[in-house]
Amino acid sequence: MEGVSVRKIKKICVFCGANSGKDVAFVNAAFHLGEVLGKRKIDLVYGGGKLGLMGCVSTAVAQHERQVLGIIPSAFTINNLVGETCGKEIKVATMQERLVMMMELSDAFIALPGGFGTLEELFQMISWAQLNIHNKPIGVLNINGFFNGLLSFVDHAVKQEFITSRARKILISATTADELVDKLQAFRFEPDPALSKLKWSPSSSQKEKLDLTLRL
Repeated sequence: MEGVSVRKIKKICVFCGANSGKDVAFVNAAFHLGEVLGKRKIDLVYGGGKLGLMGCVSTAVAQHERQVLGIIPSAFTINNLVGETCGKEIKVATMQERLVMMMELSDAFIALPGGFGTLEELFQMISWAQLNIHNKPIGVLNINGFFNGLLSFVDHAVKQEFITSRARKILISATTADELVDKLQAFRFEPDPALSKLKWSPSSSQKEKLDLTLRL
């Protein structure tokens, strides 16, 4: 990474399945990602509990004596639905509150294989980056081609001019944990000139007018 400016990443939020998946490679990769974060002295923010890949990555980070923070909706804690969080736990009222807190407390985001919830979290963060709500790097760990179809669809949307080439750069991918973290550290945010005019502070009474030809 010689000659490339490296951003300081202290906390990474990991989105992933509460199931382990069909391929044992998913479990192994989740544990390995936790080990990589631990060795690089990066703390973990995640959705809480100990189920599936979420439990694998959080356990591995904790074993390397790094801080683990689970942000979990109170509804999930009833009857011990998702198991005990590995580390500190913050309970929130809603899923949206959970995602906002994840965004605020993290320096970067990684998605491992998962279902609808993982995809929702991933694309919400991408959308918020496109809208200049945050400028933090986002990547998928493409284990055994799990995200090939998703990445192909995103590229298809670019070709059909629903996603701009600039916005496409927001989503990073790699096949190994070390490579992905390296890419996150080297990421340089390039906001859309028009969308960068948006003001998201609570005091903003009006949003600046956008060029409606933008492909959101």
